[in-house]
Amino acid sequence: MKLSSKAKTFIDLEEQYGAHNYHSLPVVLSRGKGCYLWDVDGKKYFDFLSAYSAVNQGHCHPKIVEALTEQAERLCLTSRAFYNDALGPYEQYIHDFFGYDKVLPMNSGAEAVETALKLARKWGYLKKGIPENQALIIGCEGNFHGRTVTIVSLSTDPDARTDYGPYTPGIEVIPYNNVAALAALLETKGDIIAAFLVEPIQGEAGVNVPDEGYLKACYDLCKQHNVLFIADEVQTGIARTGKMLCCDHEGVRPDIVILGKAISGGVLPVSAVLADDEVMLTIRPGEHGSTFGGFPLACRVATAALKVVKEEKLAERAEYLGKIFREEIARIESPFIRQIRGKGLLNAVIIEPHNGKEAWDVCLTMAENGLLAKPTHNHIIRFAPPLVITEAELRAAIAIIRNSIRSLE
Repeated sequence: MKLSSKAKTFIDLEEQYGAHNYHSLPVVLSRGKGCYLWDVDGKKYFDFLSAYSAVNQGHCHPKIVEALTEQAERLCLTSRAFYNDALGPYEQYIHDFFGYDKVLPMNSGAEAVETALKLARKWGYLKKGIPENQALIIGCEGNFHGRTVTIVSLSTDPDARTDYGPYTPGIEVIPYNNVAALAALLETKGDIIAAFLVEPIQGEAGVNVPDEGYLKACYDLCKQHNVLFIADEVQTGIARTGKMLCCDHEGVRPDIVILGKAISGGVLPVSAVLADDEVMLTIRPGEHGSTFGGFPLACRVATAALKVVKEEKLAERAEYLGKIFREEIARIESPFIRQIRGKGLLNAVIIEPHNGKEAWDVCLTMAENGLLAKPTHNHIIRFAPPLVITEAELRAAIAIIRNSIRSLE
C-alpha cells in the first residue's frame, strides 16, 4: 500500500519508540463511527475486525459514550477500598442479564481468564477436596486465552509460548473438538481435575467452529466427573455469534463464564467472571482483586453497552446477517477461497495461496478498496464487522471483498 507522508510519520513513531510486538496493517486510523473507520488522510473504510470483536455495538456508540462522559465528570476511580454508587447496580444488572449469582469484575480478558483459573483451583481444593497443589486445569490445542505466563502455559502456538518458560504446572492440553480425548483424561485423572477451559469457537485459531453437540457433550462429561466447565466467551460472547453467549447455541450453562471485549463496546478495558455462589464465594476478602476492577467508569459503560445489545437486538441481527455473509462469500468462485466457516458475524475465509499472493495480500488489497480485515496464522482472514452494520452495508462490503479477491487472480 502507498502511504502518505502523514501516515508514515505515525508509523515511524511507533517503530522508533514502541515495542515491536505487533505486525499491523499499514493503515493509520483517527476516527470511527458505527461500522466505519477513517484514516488520518480522511479515507473511509468498513471495519471488518471490530478490534477483535470488542466493538460489537459499533464505534463510538452515542449511548455508551454518553454514559462514559457523564460518569467521567462525577467519579472515575475509587479502588475497592471503599464502596461506590456504580458497582452494586452494575453487579445487579449483570446478575439479571446473565442469571449468575455473582460477578467478579476485572479489566482485561487475560485478567478474567486468570481469575477463572484461580476460582477453579480454589473450588477444587475447598469444595471438591483435591489434595493440595495437585489440581489440574484442562485446556485445548489451538486455544488463545491471553498472554500471561500461566495462560501461555496452556498455549500450543509457538509464537505465543516460545521462550517464556518455565511454564506453570498443573495444566494438561488435549485436542479441540475431541470429546473422546476429554472423556479419556477425565476417566484417568478426574479426581484431581478442577476445570475444563474452552472457547466455544476458537477465534485466534481462525474461527475454528467445533462440531455441533461438542460443547454439550463436554459439559455433560464435566458434570459426571464433578469438574467445572469454564467457557471463555471473551470474543464469542455479547451477541457476536448470534446468541448472547455462544454456549447458548447448545443450551449449555457453564459453571464459569469469562467475558471481556464487547462488554464495554470497545470504549474501556472491562472484563467479568460470572459464577454461582458455590464457586465464587470460595474466594474471600483479600484473596484476589484489582485496583481498577469494577471502577465506576467501567460499571456505567458496561451497563450502557449491554443495554445497547438488547435494545438493538444485536444477537438476532448477527444471526441473520451472518447467514447472508457466508452464503454470498460461498458464491465467489476463486482459487483463493479454500473454506468458509463461522457462526453469526464471526466468520473466516481460509485462503489458498495463488499467483504468489496470500492472505496478507488480500487484506492489503481490501484495505486499498475500503475494507479492513487482518490475517491470522498467515492463511486465514477473520471477518467480524460491528453488529450494528445494516444489510445494505454488509452487501456493499461483500462486493469489496469479492472484487478484491478477483483482482488478484
